[in-house]
Amino acid sequence: MFVRRSLLVLPLALMVVRCADQSPTALNTMRTSETPLFLQWAANVAPQFSATSSKHQRGNGRGDKKSPPISLDRYQATFWAVRGEARSIQINYQSSIDDSTHPFLRLTTSDPEFAPGVGAIARGDSVLITVTVDTTMIGVKFEPSGLQFGDHSELKIWYGGAGGDMNGDAVVDSIDARIEQQLLGLWYREGNDDAWTNLPASQYIADKSFKYALPHFCWYAIAAVRELAVSW
Repeated sequence: MFVRRSLLVLPLALMVVRCADQSPTALNTMRTSETPLFLQWAANVAPQFSATSSKHQRGNGRGDKKSPPISLDRYQATFWAVRGEARSIQINYQSSIDDSTHPFLRLTTSDPEFAPGVGAIARGDSVLITVTVDTTMIGVKFEPSGLQFGDHSELKIWYGGAGGDMNGDAVVDSIDARIEQQLLGLWYREGNDDAWTNLPASQYIADKSFKYALPHFCWYAIAAVRELAVSW
């Protein structure tokens, strides 16, 4: 249902990761033949997650309006995206390594344009977005599947939760540094039976993150090219 509503975040149930269709220009630079080696959470233990949502205020001098943090007991959160309004959700995690809180994901939307089975979304109307954290690898699923955006939504996802172990051998060494700098990337797939594809996302090694403009929803994960990573 598409209605005008205030922004909210709710805990829900565990699932894996789904994604967004890409533009023809982006597809020309993707790798589809390799098998990804997915980044795992440090020590193969899922952290504790929490989420906040924001409604971005423009021109009133009051800044962003944020919700209080909510624990994601079942690894899922929801918020209302409104066409014509900038709204975002940020998910943080409490590390199993240093007991600190770190950012995992931030999604900002302003122009949800079309939903499968519903059609065009009018300006000022809203759609409920569900974000599900994958606890087996560093990845995320966005729903409703196939939701399309006019102005692309901005996704930033941090991979520091891997604890520096890029190949999953429980040892952090120079090989992991080479994998991070040369092979690591943001990957997506459309459905359970589809192959994973590497996206031309921007990597920021300083804060261990990737940034990407989403044209629509699907599954995302951080991974390296398996054939190359295991040969080092």
